[in-house]
Order: sequence, then C-alpha cells, then structure tokens
Amino acid sequence: MSDKKVERVLTGTVVSSNRDKTIAVLIERKVRHPIYKKYIKRSTKVHAHDEKNECTRGDLVRVVEAKPFSKTKHWALLEVVEKSISVD
Repeated sequence: MSDKKVERVLTGTVVSSNRDKTIAVLIERKVRHPIYKKYIKRSTKVHAHDEKNECTRGDLVRVVEAKPFSKTKHWALLEVVEKSISVD
C-alpha cells in the first residue's frame, strides 16, 4: 500500500479578491436528485491563498487543498486557467 497523499484539486470562479493574498472561489457541481432524478446545481465557496495577488474577479482558477493558512482559509491557488476580460 502506498503512502501517497491524494491532493484535492477543484476548479471554480473567483467571486471576491478584495482581501490581501486571499480570494473567494465559487465551485459549482451538478448532483442528481435522489427522488426526481433531475440534476441540480450545488455550489460551495472556499477561501484560497493567493500569494502574488494575481487573481481578479471572474477568473477561472484551480485550487488545491493545503495546510491551514487561517481559520477559514485552507486552500491554495494552483493556477489561473483563464483570465477574465476586464473593462476599465
């Protein structure tokens, strides 16, 4: 049996980047209703560590589970998949 640790990697959209070195990422998934068998959207918001403050609102990012950075922040930014188009 291997002692390899399984890394949890999630993909989501940045909904907030106001705080220093922190982003809020909205992860959406589809689950099947147990009775009606229809697919429903479920969402989870996680706080992730963004060391270089490179993300902005609307970016598509990939986050990985990491050591706790604070009380609510235990995810870290892995990569920016797609930058959002900002109109300034």
